[in-house]
Amino acid sequence: MTRSVPALAAPALVVLAAEPLYLLVDTAVIGHLGTVELGGLAVGGGLLGPVVGLLNFLAYGTTARSARRAGAGDRPGAVAEGVQATWLALALGVGLAVVLQLAVGPLTRLLAGGAGPVADAATTWLRIAVCGLPMLLVALAGNGWLRGVAELRRPMGFVIAGSVLSLVLNPLLVYSAGMGLSGSAVANVCGQTVTAALFLAALRREGAPLRPQPRAVLAQLTVGRDLLLRAAVLQGSFAVAAAVVARAGTAELGAHQIALQLWMFLALVLDAYAIAAQTLVGQALGARRFADARATVRRVAGWGLGTGVVVAAALLVARPVIAPLFTDDPAVLGQAAVVWWFLALMQPVAGVVFALDGVLMGAGDVAWLRTVTIAAALVGFVPLSLLSRWLEWGLAGVWSGLTLFIVLRLVAVGWRVRGSAWLGESVAA
Repeated sequence: MTRSVPALAAPALVVLAAEPLYLLVDTAVIGHLGTVELGGLAVGGGLLGPVVGLLNFLAYGTTARSARRAGAGDRPGAVAEGVQATWLALALGVGLAVVLQLAVGPLTRLLAGGAGPVADAATTWLRIAVCGLPMLLVALAGNGWLRGVAELRRPMGFVIAGSVLSLVLNPLLVYSAGMGLSGSAVANVCGQTVTAALFLAALRREGAPLRPQPRAVLAQLTVGRDLLLRAAVLQGSFAVAAAVVARAGTAELGAHQIALQLWMFLALVLDAYAIAAQTLVGQALGARRFADARATVRRVAGWGLGTGVVVAAALLVARPVIAPLFTDDPAVLGQAAVVWWFLALMQPVAGVVFALDGVLMGAGDVAWLRTVTIAAALVGFVPLSLLSRWLEWGLAGVWSGLTLFIVLRLVAVGWRVRGSAWLGESVAA
C-alpha cells in the first residue's frame, strides 16, 4: 500500500520552501537598505538562481533513480545513487564557483544594463554567494536519494537547521555588524554549509562505499542531460526576462524581484506534490504496480489544483499587507500592484502542472518533458518578454509571457498522462 500524498508532500514542502523563504526574508531585509541594494540582490540572484536551477537534476534525477531501486527492494543500490550524485555535486559546485568568480564582473554589468551602483552591488554580493555553491549542490543530491527511499523527515530537519542559522545571521550581519548587502551573502553561505554537512553525515551512516566511481558519475550526468537542457532553457528564459525588466527601470526591477521571489517560493510550495509524485510513481513502477502509478496522477493533480486555488485567493486578499513587507518605495509598490494579478491567477494552473511534472519525472519520461518545456519557453515566455521591451509593455508583458508558458505546459502534460507512453518508456528503461 502506497503512502498518502500529504504524508510525503508535507515534509517535502518544508524542504522546498526553506531556501525561497530565506530569500523572501533576505529580500525584505535588503529592501529596507535601499533601492540600489535591492536591485543588486535582484541582479545577483538572477545570475546565481539560474545556475542552481540548471543543476536541479541532482535532486530530481537522483530521486527517480533511487525510487525505482527502492521500489524493487534494493536499498543499497538506492543509496549508491546518492553517493555518486554527491561526488558529481562536489565536482560541479567547485568548478562553477571558480568560473563565476572569474566572470562575475562582466556578467553583473551585462544583466544590470551596464556599469553603475546596481552592478557594483550585485558583484559584491555574488562574489561571496558563489562560495556556497558546492554545499548547495551537495544538499540537492542528498535530498534526491533520501526522497527516493521515501525518507523525507530527515532532509526536513537538515534544511531547517541551515535555514534557521541563515535567518538569525542575516539581520545581525546586515544591520548590527554593518556588513550591508555582503552580510546577507555570508549568512546564506553559513546556512548552506551546515545543511551540506548534515547530508554528508547521513550518507556516511548508511555504511555504503563512499569512493567515487567515474563510470557511475558519468552515467548519472548522462541520464541528467535532459533535465539539464530543460533547466538551461528555463533558467535562460528567466534571465532574458530579468534583463528586459532591468532596462525598464529600477522600480520595475525591484518589483520584479519581489514578485519573482514570491513566485519561486510558491512554485516550490506547489512542487511538494511533484516530490510526492516522483517517490510514489518511481517506487510503484520499480515494483511494477502500474495501477498505483496511474492512481497517483489523479491524486497529485487534485491536491495541486486545490492548493493553487487557496494560494491564489490568499495572495489577492493579502496584497496590501504582503507587498509593503519588502519595500516602502511608492514606485516599487506601484509596479508590484501591476504584476500581482498575474502572480495570483496562475497559481491553480501551476499547481496542476508541477504535480504532473513530478509524475513524468518519477516515470523517467524526462526526454519528453524536456521537449515540452523548451517548446513552451521558446513559443511563449521568451517571445513575449522580448516583445514587451520593444513595445514598452513593461512588467505586464514579461509576466504575460510567464503565464502563457505555464498554460502551454498544462495542455501538454495533461495530454501526456492521459496516454500510456510514459508508463511504457519507464518499463522499457
